[in-house]
Amino acid sequence: MPQWNIIQAVNDALRLEMRRDPRVVVLGEDIGKFGGVFRATLGLIEEFGPERVIDTPLAEAGIIGAAIGMALNGLRPVPEIQFSDFIFPAFDQIVSELAKFRYRSGGQYPAPVVIRTPVGGGIKGGHYHSQSPEALFIHTPGLKVVCPSNPLDAKGLLLSCMRQDDPVLFMEPKRVYRAAKGEVPEGDYTIPLGEAKIVRAGRGLTVISWGAMVHEAALAVEQAAEAGIDCELIDLRTLWPLDIETITRSVEKTGRCAIVQEAPRTCGLASEISSLIQERCFFHLEAPVLRITGWDTPFPYTLENEYLPLAPRITTGLKKLAAARP
Repeated sequence: MPQWNIIQAVNDALRLEMRRDPRVVVLGEDIGKFGGVFRATLGLIEEFGPERVIDTPLAEAGIIGAAIGMALNGLRPVPEIQFSDFIFPAFDQIVSELAKFRYRSGGQYPAPVVIRTPVGGGIKGGHYHSQSPEALFIHTPGLKVVCPSNPLDAKGLLLSCMRQDDPVLFMEPKRVYRAAKGEVPEGDYTIPLGEAKIVRAGRGLTVISWGAMVHEAALAVEQAAEAGIDCELIDLRTLWPLDIETITRSVEKTGRCAIVQEAPRTCGLASEISSLIQERCFFHLEAPVLRITGWDTPFPYTLENEYLPLAPRITTGLKKLAAARP
């Protein structure tokens, strides 16, 4: 079984599905001969040709608009937005059109479009190449939002996304594109959408995260264990629909919960999860739910490590949460 990074896993998923289903096409800026800015589509144009691997102009609204038209006419497009920060010119196409077609057509036009886009910081890209906009799309009925943290999940989740009929925003954490490595089966397999993964079992405190921050949370959980704090770590994998059942079972067991997100604090996914936990686990909670997040500022260039909720800040928060009196 090969040791792959997320880039290699995504590339293999695209290649497998394009071989399996001739309706699958990929499109985006520089995704053809150049292989994408992060090389996630490298080699696809040589195998499938320019009719299925389409280099587009720098026009995000046009990329998504074209993908919607393809989907409504029987294709299964996988457009790439080069950075999630550039997705906003296509925002109206995504939230007002793509997310609504299945509803407005009574299920006749499901529009199966999977939008791939790198998210988050970690590359010193500043405020135009480092944002985490997941909450904006989770707030949009009709969209599914996925964010894997490792190669095994990236491949299995992407294959699942390409084989179902709802539009999906597939967010790839660029900070660990090559840093996160693991064994990945070369063949075909899928991971169901809407199922979180318990990365580490524990009984003293629940930690919830996704994407690149799962790795920081994992470091923090190990550091907390050295201080006698037994944490259970949950990787959401699918951000929406949310696996609230797994979260509920964990928090009912531990009585304490911290949520780690890279995005700004206000109105983020962590806030929604906090509310859901309060609604379902109120009588089990021994302390308020803790949010450990990015700051409510534009993403900085030079202070990136101060902005990101890295392991030391998470560990400090977990120790305070564990010490909080009921």
